[in-house]
Amino acid sequence: MQAPLSSPPWSALWSPRPSLGTLLDLCEENYRLLLRLIPDLEHRRGRFRAPPATGGVDLYLEILEQTPYTTLLHLTHRFEQDADPDVTLRAYHDAAQLEVVDLRQSRLPPGKGPGLPNLERHWRLNLFMSKWLRYCVDQERSFIPEGMAVSA
Repeated sequence: MQAPLSSPPWSALWSPRPSLGTLLDLCEENYRLLLRLIPDLEHRRGRFRAPPATGGVDLYLEILEQTPYTTLLHLTHRFEQDADPDVTLRAYHDAAQLEVVDLRQSRLPPGKGPGLPNLERHWRLNLFMSKWLRYCVDQERSFIPEGMAVSA
């Protein structure tokens, strides 16, 4: 059984003014969540899928670039007509951080807004990522190489 994940203080998560420290805490939490879905990320290559335990659509992950200290990856659900949410992430293994590089999410675009300060924009993108990753962990998803059959 996996150890429970700690969460950043909820008062900090919902603060109207995020700080650099709370953003870094959130990126650390996102890294831990991602590793629950795909352990040994820094040694992985290729494409993976995480089928849901019960109903729903598969989650897809592709390693775009692997360096000694970072991994650039693409994460998405593929629906019949589009991929939404569709995110590019960079994992910093030495710092145990996961950062949203690009997010395309049409239903609830979290990083958009007139005059949104850069820190707040990053905060919103990474908070969205945190909620999505936690949802995937709660669904007990686990990535397997794409094309590999799921055992019952």
